[in-house]
Amino acid sequence: MLILQRRKGQSLSINKNIKLTIVDTGTDWVKLAIDAPKEIPILRTELVEAAAENQAASQTVSKEVLDKILKQK
Repeated sequence: MLILQRRKGQSLSINKNIKLTIVDTGTDWVKLAIDAPKEIPILRTELVEAAAENQAASQTVSKEVLDKILKQK
């Protein structure tokens, strides 16, 4: 892991096609602007983790329970 210190208004580049700029800072937060190609997904980590948890939970449901739920609609 690389740890860098940047100030408000400063940027860093990743792989020539991604640019991160520090827009604003607070005592316990940072606001970033991310300039990247549209084909590169940018997601908050908590959303990626929630999607993985939902995927894992959906694989534990039996076919009978799923059929019952679908018939109720």
